[in-house]
Amino acid sequence: QVQLVESGGGLVQAGGSLRLSCAASGGTFSRYTMGWFRQAPGKEREFVVAIHWRNGRTSYADSVKGRFTISRDNAKNTVVLQMNSLKSEDTAVYYCAADRTNQIVIYTTSEKYDYWGQGTQVTVSS
Repeated sequence: QVQLVESGGGLVQAGGSLRLSCAASGGTFSRYTMGWFRQAPGKEREFVVAIHWRNGRTSYADSVKGRFTISRDNAKNTVVLQMNSLKSEDTAVYYCAADRTNQIVIYTTSEKYDYWGQGTQVTVSS
C-alpha cells in the first residue's frame, strides 16, 4: 500500500515562500511520476506541477511558472515543491499525487493519478 504524506504548509504573507514536502512509502517511488495539485474552497482540484519518473522532466501550470519549482530525491522517496512569490490566489489545500503507470507523458488531470496524500493547507495573506 502506497502512502503519501505532505508537510510544510502554513500561513505566509503575499510575496513570501513556502516549501512543501511529500514523503512516499510502500511502493517503487522511483518509477512514479509525482505531481502536486491544489484545491481552493468552492473550486475544483487543479494541476500545479509534476515531475516525470524517468528523466525528471517537469510540467508546470501557467499560473505558477517562474514561481514554483518541483524536485525529487529518489534515494529519500521525497518530492519537494518550493513556492516563491506567493500570491493570495495560491491559497488552497495542496495534494501530492503519484502516477504509477510509467507513461512517457506527464498527466495534468487528477484522474490519471493513482495515489494521493491527505493534503496540506497553504494560506497566503494579502
